[in-house]
Amino acid sequence: MTNPLTPDQEAALVEAIRQAELRTSGEIRVHLEDTCPSPDPLDRAAQVFAELGMHHTAQRNGVLFYLAWQSRQFAVIGDAAINSVVPDDFWETAKENVLQHFRSEKYVLGLEAGIRLAGEQLQQYFPYDAATDQNELDDSISFGDSPPTRP
Repeated sequence: MTNPLTPDQEAALVEAIRQAELRTSGEIRVHLEDTCPSPDPLDRAAQVFAELGMHHTAQRNGVLFYLAWQSRQFAVIGDAAINSVVPDDFWETAKENVLQHFRSEKYVLGLEAGIRLAGEQLQQYFPYDAATDQNELDDSISFGDSPPTRP
């Protein structure tokens, strides 16, 4: 897997994740790979979500942004608890918001916008609680066809 991000771009995405997570108990991840092995990127996103152990968060409120950059496939997926509370069209709206930036080849800006939007929704339904919140998932970007599994 070739990392399409510069170090500054990667740092900007990690910082966007950290900023979004400051206001919520929710967890956000970004996974990049060259090509999507599935005809449907949403299916692949669900597989990566499981491989990253994102369904193991205490409140089941993780969100994954998945991008197969060479095959130009993108999906965003949320865990059970957030899916049960966000508006029915939320994921499609978030995806379209990101894709608007992608169409002008502003991939990092698109992901940052999507992360902010997800963070706002997470904050509304899963606000940050300083007494109990902990960062349950790594904020770093995962890469490649086989993301590391959570221990």
